[in-house]
Amino acid sequence: MLFRLIILFTVVPLMELYLLLHVGKYLGAFLTILIVVLTGIFGGLLARGQGLSIYQSIRKDLESGIIPTDGLLEGLFILVAGALLITPGLVTDIVGFLLMVPVLRKWVQNHLKNRLKRNFETRQIHIYSHHHSSDGRKNNRF
Repeated sequence: MLFRLIILFTVVPLMELYLLLHVGKYLGAFLTILIVVLTGIFGGLLARGQGLSIYQSIRKDLESGIIPTDGLLEGLFILVAGALLITPGLVTDIVGFLLMVPVLRKWVQNHLKNRLKRNFETRQIHIYSHHHSSDGRKNNRF
Protein backbone atom coordinates (compact mmCIF):
# COMPACT_ATOMS: atom_id res chain seq x y z
CA MET A 1 0.00 0.00 0.00
CA LEU A 2 2.83 2.38 0.84
CA PHE A 3 4.41 1.72 -2.55
CA ARG A 4 1.17 2.64 -4.30
CA LEU A 5 0.94 5.89 -2.36
CA ILE A 6 4.53 6.75 -3.25
CA ILE A 7 3.73 6.17 -6.91
CA LEU A 8 0.53 8.18 -6.65
CA PHE A 9 2.17 11.21 -5.06
CA THR A 10 5.46 11.21 -6.98
CA VAL A 11 5.13 9.51 -10.34
CA VAL A 12 1.74 10.96 -11.30
CA PRO A 13 2.73 14.62 -10.66
CA LEU A 14 6.02 14.10 -12.50
CA MET A 15 4.15 12.56 -15.43
CA GLU A 16 1.71 15.50 -15.41
CA LEU A 17 4.56 18.00 -15.36
CA TYR A 18 6.34 16.23 -18.21
CA LEU A 19 3.17 16.16 -20.31
CA LEU A 20 2.33 19.80 -19.56
CA LEU A 21 5.82 20.88 -20.57
CA HIS A 22 5.57 19.04 -23.88
CA VAL A 23 2.07 20.34 -24.61
CA GLY A 24 3.28 23.83 -23.69
CA LYS A 25 6.15 23.46 -26.15
CA TYR A 26 3.67 22.83 -29.00
CA LEU A 27 0.75 25.04 -28.02
CA GLY A 28 2.51 27.69 -25.98
CA ALA A 29 2.28 28.49 -22.30
CA PHE A 30 -0.89 30.59 -22.53
CA LEU A 31 -2.98 27.96 -24.36
CA THR A 32 -1.72 25.18 -22.09
CA ILE A 33 -2.66 27.13 -18.96
CA LEU A 34 -6.00 28.03 -20.54
CA ILE A 35 -6.74 24.35 -21.22
CA VAL A 36 -5.92 23.43 -17.61
CA VAL A 37 -8.10 26.25 -16.22
CA LEU A 38 -11.05 25.55 -18.54
CA THR A 39 -11.03 21.79 -17.86
CA GLY A 40 -10.99 22.58 -14.15
CA ILE A 41 -13.97 24.93 -14.42
CA PHE A 42 -15.92 22.70 -16.78
CA GLY A 43 -15.09 19.59 -14.75
CA GLY A 44 -16.17 21.24 -11.51
CA LEU A 45 -19.50 22.27 -13.04
CA LEU A 46 -20.01 18.80 -14.49
CA ALA A 47 -19.21 17.15 -11.15
CA ARG A 48 -21.62 19.49 -9.38
CA GLY A 49 -24.45 18.71 -11.79
CA GLN A 50 -23.96 14.96 -11.68
CA GLY A 51 -23.38 15.06 -7.92
CA LEU A 52 -26.70 16.85 -7.35
CA SER A 53 -28.46 14.28 -9.52
CA ILE A 54 -26.97 11.41 -7.52
CA TYR A 55 -27.81 13.22 -4.26
CA GLN A 56 -31.46 13.44 -5.29
CA SER A 57 -31.44 9.75 -6.24
CA ILE A 58 -29.94 8.80 -2.87
CA ARG A 59 -32.49 10.94 -1.06
CA LYS A 60 -35.36 9.32 -2.97
CA ASP A 61 -34.03 5.84 -2.12
CA LEU A 62 -33.74 6.72 1.56
CA GLU A 63 -37.26 8.12 1.64
CA SER A 64 -38.48 4.84 0.10
CA GLY A 65 -36.62 2.80 2.70
CA ILE A 66 -34.01 1.52 0.23
CA ILE A 67 -30.34 1.44 1.21
CA PRO A 68 -28.63 3.47 -1.55
CA THR A 69 -25.38 1.49 -1.81
CA ASP A 70 -25.02 1.92 -5.58
CA GLY A 71 -25.87 5.61 -5.34
CA LEU A 72 -23.32 6.18 -2.60
CA LEU A 73 -20.63 4.40 -4.58
CA GLU A 74 -21.54 6.38 -7.68
CA GLY A 75 -21.40 9.57 -5.63
CA LEU A 76 -17.93 8.60 -4.43
CA PHE A 77 -16.77 8.16 -8.02
CA ILE A 78 -18.18 11.56 -8.97
CA LEU A 79 -16.37 13.11 -5.99
CA VAL A 80 -13.08 11.49 -7.08
CA ALA A 81 -13.69 12.55 -10.69
CA GLY A 82 -14.36 16.13 -9.58
CA ALA A 83 -11.17 16.19 -7.51
CA LEU A 84 -9.20 14.88 -10.48
CA LEU A 85 -10.73 17.47 -12.79
CA ILE A 86 -9.87 20.45 -10.59
CA THR A 87 -6.32 19.13 -10.13
CA PRO A 88 -4.02 20.80 -12.66
CA GLY A 89 -2.89 18.31 -15.25
CA LEU A 90 -3.93 16.52 -18.38
CA VAL A 91 -3.79 12.88 -17.28
CA THR A 92 -5.91 13.59 -14.20
CA ASP A 93 -8.36 15.49 -16.42
CA ILE A 94 -8.68 12.53 -18.79
CA VAL A 95 -9.28 10.09 -15.93
CA GLY A 96 -11.71 12.53 -14.31
CA PHE A 97 -13.72 13.00 -17.50
CA LEU A 98 -13.79 9.23 -18.06
CA LEU A 99 -15.26 8.77 -14.56
CA MET A 100 -17.94 11.32 -15.44
CA VAL A 101 -19.27 9.09 -18.23
CA PRO A 102 -22.08 7.06 -16.59
CA VAL A 103 -21.41 3.88 -18.61
CA LEU A 104 -17.71 3.87 -17.75
CA ARG A 105 -18.44 4.79 -14.13
CA LYS A 106 -20.87 1.85 -13.89
CA TRP A 107 -18.23 -0.48 -15.37
CA VAL A 108 -15.63 0.66 -12.81
CA GLN A 109 -18.22 0.35 -10.05
CA ASN A 110 -19.07 -3.24 -11.04
CA HIS A 111 -15.39 -4.12 -11.38
CA LEU A 112 -14.67 -2.74 -7.90
CA LYS A 113 -17.64 -4.57 -6.36
CA ASN A 114 -16.58 -7.87 -7.95
CA ARG A 115 -13.00 -7.41 -6.78
CA LEU A 116 -14.06 -6.63 -3.22
CA LYS A 117 -16.43 -9.59 -3.22
CA ARG A 118 -13.66 -11.89 -4.45
CA ASN A 119 -11.25 -10.56 -1.81
CA PHE A 120 -13.81 -11.08 0.96
CA GLU A 121 -14.52 -14.62 -0.27
CA THR A 122 -10.83 -15.52 -0.32
CA ARG A 123 -10.33 -13.75 3.02
CA GLN A 124 -7.75 -11.35 1.63
CA ILE A 125 -9.41 -8.40 3.33
CA HIS A 126 -9.00 -8.10 7.07
CA ILE A 127 -10.85 -5.71 9.31
CA TYR A 128 -8.99 -4.65 12.44
CA SER A 129 -10.53 -3.23 15.55
CA HIS A 130 -9.68 -2.60 19.19
CA HIS A 131 -12.49 -4.90 20.24
CA HIS A 132 -12.10 -6.82 23.50
CA SER A 133 -13.56 -10.31 23.74
CA SER A 134 -15.96 -11.30 26.50
CA ASP A 135 -13.12 -12.87 28.53
CA GLY A 136 -11.14 -9.61 28.52
CA ARG A 137 -8.57 -10.56 25.88
CA LYS A 138 -7.92 -8.03 23.18
CA ASN A 139 -9.08 -9.28 19.79
CA ASN A 140 -7.75 -7.11 16.98
CA ARG A 141 -8.91 -9.13 14.02
CA PHE A 142 -12.34 -10.19 12.86
